[in-house]
Amino acid sequence: MQGSKDRRVEPISTLISIEGIRAMGRHGANPGEQLEVQVFVVDVDLWVEVSADSLQGTLDYREVVDRVRQTVAGTSFVLLEALAEAVATDLMDFPQALRTTTVVHKPGAAESLGVDDVSAEVTLEV
Repeated sequence: MQGSKDRRVEPISTLISIEGIRAMGRHGANPGEQLEVQVFVVDVDLWVEVSADSLQGTLDYREVVDRVRQTVAGTSFVLLEALAEAVATDLMDFPQALRTTTVVHKPGAAESLGVDDVSAEVTLEV
């Protein structure tokens, strides 16, 4: 198509992926799990609206990491599913956020069961 090289295509959204966010929290259904701090690992796919080629024109991934850690540390849930939903909901509070898929892993639970992974995944969108 003639002239297509000069035409800039605007993306509908841009995906920011962050894997392996380690956070400490007090979550669990078994006796004592909410009394002791445990490690949780969070993976985030966050679709955002980007308005410019600058940190001010997007969502800084450092803010995403900080928000995830604050949510895991500042809440307490029985279910891993509820924690995943809380993290996803907090990420959707960013004005640039259009959609998120958030996976919360609980390494201690996997180890105690003799399995590779235990996780809960939530997807939210505007």
